[in-house]
Amino acid sequence: MLIDEALITVEGGRGGDGAVSFRHEKYVPKGGPDGGDGGDGGTVVFYASGSADTLTDYARLKLFHAENGASGARNRRHGRSGSDLSLKVPLGTVIFDQHTGGKIADLTKKGEKLVAARGGRGGWGNTHFASATHQTPRFAQKGEEGESKKLRLELKQLADVGIVGLPNAGKSTLISRISSARPKIADYPFTTLEPVLGIAQYGKKRLTFCDIPGLIEGASKGRGLGHKFLRHIERTQVLLYLIDATSTDPAGDLITLKSELEKFSPQLLHKKFLVVLSKADLVQKLPKIKHDLDISAVSGKNITSLLQKVARLV
Repeated sequence: MLIDEALITVEGGRGGDGAVSFRHEKYVPKGGPDGGDGGDGGTVVFYASGSADTLTDYARLKLFHAENGASGARNRRHGRSGSDLSLKVPLGTVIFDQHTGGKIADLTKKGEKLVAARGGRGGWGNTHFASATHQTPRFAQKGEEGESKKLRLELKQLADVGIVGLPNAGKSTLISRISSARPKIADYPFTTLEPVLGIAQYGKKRLTFCDIPGLIEGASKGRGLGHKFLRHIERTQVLLYLIDATSTDPAGDLITLKSELEKFSPQLLHKKFLVVLSKADLVQKLPKIKHDLDISAVSGKNITSLLQKVARLV
């Protein structure tokens, strides 16, 4: 199951305390202070990885804490710094500050990093506090607390082409035809309950398609499944409007799709697009609607032509 949203808390490690210690040597009865400094706390870092494809780990675990720094010791020995905590997220992960709602980062490139919560600084040992007038300081500095932040993670799939259509328009059948993806396919609405990515190869070009769960009128306001997944379309370069050729009102279907996209984000209508009639093998006469291509994912009709047109636009 694709988990594309999570609320978590990240905490940097606490700095280690400075040590209070004095030299104790056989012939030095009044040795000076020799307490070492505490180590710095570890930092929480997010990094974008091509091997991750869901936020499941972050929906399951809610608190992520980097390692604390160790306390200082005698003989001016510094405490070990805490290890950083590296958190792997999928490409396309957007990170928001849950308190302010502001966007902190948008990790779209492999290897991109975000320092989310810095560790606290280690405290000074009592060696730092010796002076001519205070030669035996019996105190040291406490380590600082690490940063703590509440974050919201949101995944927006990265794909070249977003396939949008009403329920049962044939999106799943198409993506299974052009790629190795095997989405659930059946003759009832909302077969696809989550976005499905499929990779198609056309010549030397690698095309990533995203099958968006069926939209319905009112999706932009939260009806059906569309509202939850509309954000995945924002990343795509090209929109493929898939219209069922057997529909009683294909033109109305296209109007509904465009209307819902516009209500969600007007910028979506400025993307390059294709209007494609699906299930063309099931009708004797194609409906009168302006379109770029008619296809049959079952028979394979015009699938190569579709990939060619998409490759030109991407």
